[in-house]
Amino acid sequence: MSVEVTHLPSGLTVVTDAMSHLETASLGVFAGAGARSEGEKEHGLAHLLEHMAFKGTRTRDAKRIAEEIESAGGELNAATSGEQTAYYARVLKEDVGLGFDILADILTQSVFDSDELAREKNVILQEISAVEDTPDDLVFDMFNQAAFPHQPLGRPILGTPETVMSFDRQAIQAYLDTHYRAGRMVVAAAGAVDHDRVVEEAGRLFAHLPEGSGPEPASAIYRGGEDVMETDHEQANVLIGFGGRSYKDDLSPALGIFTNLVGGGMSSRLFQEVREKRGLCYQVYAFQWGYADTGIFGISAGAGAEDLEDLVPVILDTVAAAASAPTEAEIARAKAQMKAGLLMALESSAMRAEQMARHMLIWGRPLPPAELIAKIDAVTADDVRKAGEAVLASPPTLAALGPVRTLPRLDKIRSHLAA
Repeated sequence: MSVEVTHLPSGLTVVTDAMSHLETASLGVFAGAGARSEGEKEHGLAHLLEHMAFKGTRTRDAKRIAEEIESAGGELNAATSGEQTAYYARVLKEDVGLGFDILADILTQSVFDSDELAREKNVILQEISAVEDTPDDLVFDMFNQAAFPHQPLGRPILGTPETVMSFDRQAIQAYLDTHYRAGRMVVAAAGAVDHDRVVEEAGRLFAHLPEGSGPEPASAIYRGGEDVMETDHEQANVLIGFGGRSYKDDLSPALGIFTNLVGGGMSSRLFQEVREKRGLCYQVYAFQWGYADTGIFGISAGAGAEDLEDLVPVILDTVAAAASAPTEAEIARAKAQMKAGLLMALESSAMRAEQMARHMLIWGRPLPPAELIAKIDAVTADDVRKAGEAVLASPPTLAALGPVRTLPRLDKIRSHLAA
């Protein structure tokens, strides 16, 4: 592998992977702070900061930021998650310096102009409204709030209209100064890059980042619960969940395999039983999200009102059967899918940069592909059973919206699982 890591005196980490066959580079600055780093009165602030970073600095206004990167054929983007916020640039190899200069500018020299702030608040209000008009997005917000009630991890990342409108320049700057510190940030680059040059650029451009790591995010505890909303949509969107595992947990690889064989593809148990055999829905799949100290396992399905009463018990029975008796063949198939997905992702410079940065923030080092594959290969059928049984032993979560009058509610789900 061509991965190199340098820790600057400030605490900032630089990680690169030179992919010599590429003519482009993917660059990123990753902060180990996201929505769960927000205080109660800061709900939505991490996401607002991500938006405002592109709205003008001491040397560039918003239009110039867009024109400079696009005049070089590049692109900029950003994303806020529960535990991280990422700022990306994709450029030709000769424009790596420009890409880093713009990323550093928006993260260290933003002015948070009041007029721009007012406009961007309105943009986010429209974004919130778009989610509320999109049932298969809204149901995930409901799901998180039911699973992690009264906790930052359970709150919608976008915030609420009330919290978004309450923020001013001082609030944004305070969040930035508190959480965007060198010890909790990673500069990552993959593709047509030279490690020494990236280190030199990072040291110069991010020299004034505050040192240290800032406060740890609030802890999270999966609790489970219910949030069901009757609407006049044609189809009901249903999520059923259980406690998962932290990505640092020893059972995490086994839970990944369990998730895959339950609902990871067309050969999975849920797809075959719920869609192919019974025709109860068009789409059904399983997922797991790991966090630093907790996790969640879930099943997503959409169905008409006439099928809900049959759909839920079939899902529960299918998951329970997989937990009690996963077969060697489906475990092998799930392992193959996971390894292929991992290796395919390595062929993308953007995915590679993101993966390295995530590893640095979680484990303090980039995990070699061979190590990741070895973790998958080491999982046994007994490990998969343990992972599945642990999931079903946790309190269930139910979130749904649409024509849900016939939907079995949480008490019936608990009774069915107990039986």
